[in-house]
Amino acid sequence: MPFDSPQPDGPATVKFPHRSRRGVLLGLSAPQLIAATITGLLLLAVLMASGVASALKLIPLWALILSAVFVRHRGRSLADWAPIALRYTWRRSKRQLVWLTRPSSRPRRDGLLHLPGTAASLRVVTSPDGRLSAVHDPHNGTLTAVVKVSSRAFALLDPSTQNHNVAGWGRTLAALARTGHIARVQVLERTVPDSGDSLNRYWGAYGNPQAHLAGPVYADLLTAAGPAAAPHESYVALALDLKAGRRLINQAGGGLSGSFAVLTQLTSTFDQAARNSGLTPGSWLLATEFAAVIRTAYDPKALAALDQWSATGRPQADPAAAGPVVLVEKADRIETDSAHHATFWIENWPRIETSPGFLHQLLFTSGVRRTLSLTYEPKGLDAALKDVQRKKATVIADAAERQRKGQVDSEEDSVEYADIKDRERQLIAGHADVALTGLITVSADTAEQLNSACAAIETAAVAALVDLRPLTWQQAEAFTNAALPLARP
Repeated sequence: MPFDSPQPDGPATVKFPHRSRRGVLLGLSAPQLIAATITGLLLLAVLMASGVASALKLIPLWALILSAVFVRHRGRSLADWAPIALRYTWRRSKRQLVWLTRPSSRPRRDGLLHLPGTAASLRVVTSPDGRLSAVHDPHNGTLTAVVKVSSRAFALLDPSTQNHNVAGWGRTLAALARTGHIARVQVLERTVPDSGDSLNRYWGAYGNPQAHLAGPVYADLLTAAGPAAAPHESYVALALDLKAGRRLINQAGGGLSGSFAVLTQLTSTFDQAARNSGLTPGSWLLATEFAAVIRTAYDPKALAALDQWSATGRPQADPAAAGPVVLVEKADRIETDSAHHATFWIENWPRIETSPGFLHQLLFTSGVRRTLSLTYEPKGLDAALKDVQRKKATVIADAAERQRKGQVDSEEDSVEYADIKDRERQLIAGHADVALTGLITVSADTAEQLNSACAAIETAAVAALVDLRPLTWQQAEAFTNAALPLARP
């Protein structure tokens, strides 16, 4: 994601590289290659066993397999859809599309979040000094800490300040990526229904209800408009790779205490770098605050009660009650305790130079409750350079093959090759390489409201120059990765 500021005082611009659609071999993806290989072996076996006549009788089968390899639906071949559809069908046959929390008298593991799906093993652990909590993922080998951040409205800043903040955020990501110990960095920005409790707290502490005319008017405004507000919350999650950071963890004493020592250093690095990019990081979330963020993602209406019960003004919940009471998965959405959710994947980012605030219209769509998740996954320098060389060789080989067959040159190949060379120059210059994944979860109280909200978000995405693709048969897993600050792959 190169940033270009042609003039010192001019506005910065951002441009994303072309998203390659090349497969593993001969333009085919892994499922397509597997289907083609199995078809070839099956055809060879039929020819050797029964001859050409029997092979001709199976023409409908060959046609069906070829259609699975080459026919595309929503940008994917049918062979690519097959593993997703089969997994969804298998889970449906095993009645795993409905998740219910059942009361149990058995002892529960301390800190377990009790989330559905592949997140079932996640638990919140706290550092020995009690100052920092993190989510431990035993399957991916990560320890994730989350901080709530705030900032001034980016659109209202002058161009020089915007440029400074954009460059500062780039340096922040680069500093974290170069440590070699960060598995992922997730930025999550969401809107939540406001109970009005925080406004009433502020009014109770600093307001003057006895003020002539203004006091009663302001009190009435808080009563009427407070619960209707939709404040924005922003979180940053840092996932420490326990395997990559094993040496430092062992030097710090090993085990949980050593892991937290390394994670504390990374959080301090982020706090300092974030302030240089215009962000104001708050305190890192504790276990009960972690649970409240997760709980309100599944059950937005629980926020009012969590606000009222909290003595600190920050919502808190029991980690054992962080997960949903019920989750029903459908092909294109999920239903949880008090909301309906649909998750989209940002398939394509702007491929022309645009303002760094290009997501503004998407984030501030009126009347829509949504969560935007941006996950940055750092790549090692050697691995990134090898990937560049492999992609360059693929583009050159495809162009040579097209020229040998006398086919017309593809402008798409030229644009992709230029993007690859630009990426290589940046790697040689010392820039960090990250893979970016964007997900958007839209939430509403009813199915009809969700349909309207999804239509509004898709319209706003067109104005933001991004292409959204609804995720089919993957909604439950996508919601976990998009709506929860867990920095999962």
